[in-house]
Amino acid sequence: MPDWSYHILFKPFLSKMSSLTSREFIHRGMNTVASLPGGSHIINFLGREECSPLLKKTKDQIVFSNPIGISGSLDPQLTGTKAFTNLGFGFIEIGPVTVEKREGNATAIDFKKQTIDFLEKFESIGLEATKRKLQNIEFKQPLFIRLKGTSEEKQWMIQELEEFASAFVVEDKDVERLHTKKPIYLAIHIDQASMEGIKEYEGIILEDEYDPQRYVKVISDLRETGYDKTIMTVGAVKEPQDALGIIDAGADFIILSKEYVFSGPGLTKRINEALLNRLSTKNEVIDGWQYYWLFGLMIVIGGILALFISLQSVLLPYDEQFLQTTKDEIWSFNKRILLFMSHDRMTLAGTMISGGIVYMSLARHGVRKGLLWTKQAIDIAAIVGFLGIFSFIGYGYFDWLHLVFWLLLIPFYLLGFIKTKGLTNTPSSTNLRNNKWWKLSLVGQLFFVILGFSFVIGGLVISYIGVTNVFVSTDLLYLCMPPEILDEFNQRLIPVIAHDRAGFGSALLSVGLLVLMLALWGFQQGNRWMWWTLFVGGLPAFFTGIWIHFKIGYTTFIHLLPAYFALFLFVIGLILSYAFLHKGDEG
Repeated sequence: MPDWSYHILFKPFLSKMSSLTSREFIHRGMNTVASLPGGSHIINFLGREECSPLLKKTKDQIVFSNPIGISGSLDPQLTGTKAFTNLGFGFIEIGPVTVEKREGNATAIDFKKQTIDFLEKFESIGLEATKRKLQNIEFKQPLFIRLKGTSEEKQWMIQELEEFASAFVVEDKDVERLHTKKPIYLAIHIDQASMEGIKEYEGIILEDEYDPQRYVKVISDLRETGYDKTIMTVGAVKEPQDALGIIDAGADFIILSKEYVFSGPGLTKRINEALLNRLSTKNEVIDGWQYYWLFGLMIVIGGILALFISLQSVLLPYDEQFLQTTKDEIWSFNKRILLFMSHDRMTLAGTMISGGIVYMSLARHGVRKGLLWTKQAIDIAAIVGFLGIFSFIGYGYFDWLHLVFWLLLIPFYLLGFIKTKGLTNTPSSTNLRNNKWWKLSLVGQLFFVILGFSFVIGGLVISYIGVTNVFVSTDLLYLCMPPEILDEFNQRLIPVIAHDRAGFGSALLSVGLLVLMLALWGFQQGNRWMWWTLFVGGLPAFFTGIWIHFKIGYTTFIHLLPAYFALFLFVIGLILSYAFLHKGDEG
């Protein structure tokens, strides 16, 4: 669940529920998605939680993809743990686990005050239920299991759970009585942090729910006194800056707790992006990006040619040859037919130009720097666009120019695809605070996500109409005649119109996917090129799509309403995201 959906759509709704109901609603909902066939791919598509190899580290013989974990206190019933494995955490803690089930107190959550009271009587589903749950979860990261009980009970639980655990966490200093090949970490309150009685453990987990600066001081003191084992912290991290300060002080790992509920599920990703931004690495220019850029340029050129044709002759010689009539004869019969075809071909041209600009920008600013998501965005949209050629023949008309253009594009795309294989870079970000620019950007991001989804749905609908009914009711009102009369005039006229409609629908679907993936994956603070890509890339499609309707007099409000709605989303999205995407630092 990305921040744009959590904060704007779900959090206001969840805040009206009881603490237990809201927690289980969100956890079970996420788990349901994760359990679907391809559920992990759906989660990744919406949130892009993969980690840069540069954040990978090995500690206590455990490999972590990044230093950010999640506390077991947030999911005592393990109803959301399967989903958490897909949310970008470097490790996951569960528990505390007890031998017997404990009902516990419902955690008290106050969204207005941003406080969570983990009441003293904690919840536990018990050892046997924990085993059953873990057997059904495939963990992609290390699993820490926190144990609670007598030394004998802990030893029994270790024997039962050792196959699942990468490490164990205890709260009492009884390590000498516990036997396991796995690391054991001691969880202590920050006020108890001293060198006394902690050297027997592989590391410590400091617990303080409120002040990151206390962590900074205590960790610095421990490191200065010679403590060189693993140090983790739980709580107090509300924004990326808090995490960076604690890590700078000497902490190895950070476990997110209640602040994850208020800052949102994107906090993990934001911290990792901030950590990545600080690494002094020089990005190598990836060879092969130029072919993707040329692929986009070819589409822009094709769109400009289509735009010129739509403004001039509308019909090309091979169109007239197929129709076995001339444009003058069509004009004499009903001039609105040619105006209508001009409207379809111009909207296609504008969409092609917009799509080509986005492809070029993704190649130049993303693929060139090795960003995996930009390559995948190009690949997904391009493949869908190539497949769209088959929708053109739904009514029996396929012109050779489309085929030639298709064949010209394929080599550029394939060269780009092959030469840029193996990209692994993930985005970095300068975002450190939960400031107003970040909050506004979430609304702007949501608007662009809706815009992308709208284009995708619109492209599918228009493509379907193009290969079935061809016309909607407002089209026929504009033409002032039913399809039967058009057929009576020329039986090949409707197939040509259908071809144009299906072509536009296919192009809109492809561009919609580009906009959607840009919105889902590219909103990192300081990404000026993202804003300019959306702005410049959107202008041709919106201008041609709306202007041509007024030019030909096809201004039916209900017909243009989707375009007006899309323009509204576009403008507001640009306004709300401007400061965030242009702000390079927190200064």
